Amino acid sequence: MLIINATLITWGQPNRILADHAVLIENDRIKEIGKRTDLLKKYPNEATLDARGQYVMPGNICAHTHFYSTFSRGLAIPAPAPKDFPEILQKLWWPLDRSLDAESVQYSVLPCLVDAIRHGTTTLIDHHASPNAIDGSLDIIGEAVEKSGLRAALCYEVTDRDGEAKMKAGMRENVRFIKKTKSPLLAATFGLHASLTLSDTSLESCRTAAPDECGFHVHVAEHESDEYDSLNKSGLRAVDRLQKHNILGPNTIAAHGVHFDAREMELIAETGTWLSHQPRSNMNNGVGVAQVESMMRAGIKVCLGNDGFSNAMWEEWKTAYLLHKVHHRDPRRMGGYDIAQMAIYNNAALANTFFSAAAIGEINAGAFADLIFVDYHPVTPLTEDNLPWHILFGFQQSMIATTIVAGKVLMKDRELLTLDEAEIAAKALEIAPKVWERYQKEVAKAA
Repeated sequence: MLIINATLITWGQPNRILADHAVLIENDRIKEIGKRTDLLKKYPNEATLDARGQYVMPGNICAHTHFYSTFSRGLAIPAPAPKDFPEILQKLWWPLDRSLDAESVQYSVLPCLVDAIRHGTTTLIDHHASPNAIDGSLDIIGEAVEKSGLRAALCYEVTDRDGEAKMKAGMRENVRFIKKTKSPLLAATFGLHASLTLSDTSLESCRTAAPDECGFHVHVAEHESDEYDSLNKSGLRAVDRLQKHNILGPNTIAAHGVHFDAREMELIAETGTWLSHQPRSNMNNGVGVAQVESMMRAGIKVCLGNDGFSNAMWEEWKTAYLLHKVHHRDPRRMGGYDIAQMAIYNNAALANTFFSAAAIGEINAGAFADLIFVDYHPVTPLTEDNLPWHILFGFQQSMIATTIVAGKVLMKDRELLTLDEAEIAAKALEIAPKVWERYQKEVAKAA
């Protein structure tokens, strides 16, 4: 397939913006880029896809999400409202994840994938929980991802909060899926909930069970309670405790990091652990603001995720850009280049640890053909230097017209080609009341 009449945003290093260009795709890779006239002449018999002057750029990447959160939308949490993050976990998330069965796991995932295709998010790193439907849950998610045509890395969160048998079932599900032969669109890591719901014995068991080359995906210091729980259990702060159990490393993702102290930041940097920042979620949960700029300055590879919010990653860009300014009461904080470093370059490098066969997140010969078309008409000059600010202040999610992953068109001119959005929404709407009914029973049981 030859994409023609495109203005390319390559996101290479250095980034280039190339007008009136074409992209030749062969199988799942970009084979060649060049001037439109040159490639049409060189490949006269190739099927063409006309970008009609739109911007063509790499698809967005989400470093941390929760597909299973779908049925929380509009869900009434029993009064009184949770006063802090531990109560949000106890009143919302833990009863909700216990309310999921195999069918509702599937229809948690599918609406998120529709959302991702529509919003141009082509690679997602998910963190799953369904304590009453553990066995095979990652297969259900993986099958939905493959059907959609998107790219995803999956794991199951191991926790002690539902008892030893389910903790061990979560371990087995991770190991089984990590070892399973998967399609080129699927990868795996080993999921852990957080230090605050894992004993030393469980952490040691997970480290022993995980293949040597495998990393972990774990929430860390999202709220102060994670730190105080760790200190009470072990005399160590959360990062130090994870390091003691050999959980950190260049294949591990630590999500949030809102309450790190200086030494914890050093440990994250020294071990090469990835840190995923989720500003919309942190604001919603009232947990505080991660010291992202300090972490980046310390050498931490900070990425950008959404923690189960919509897969509209430019919204995460905008929130991160504004949150740090208002938090510090300083408009100079969190510049556009820092946002791009997290969301583009660091997210792509993280995704490449899971999908290493080719470069991801850039338009270049040999890279994966994961592309989006953006119907944006700038009213001021758009250059390599000011592109982040055009995205922050000009780009909108509705401007994404076409989404391509691994050379396959998933949405063309805003029409979904791999998933039936209306059918998925109707089925999810049918399932939701049953999930909510089980949720209310779980809440009552815990009261």
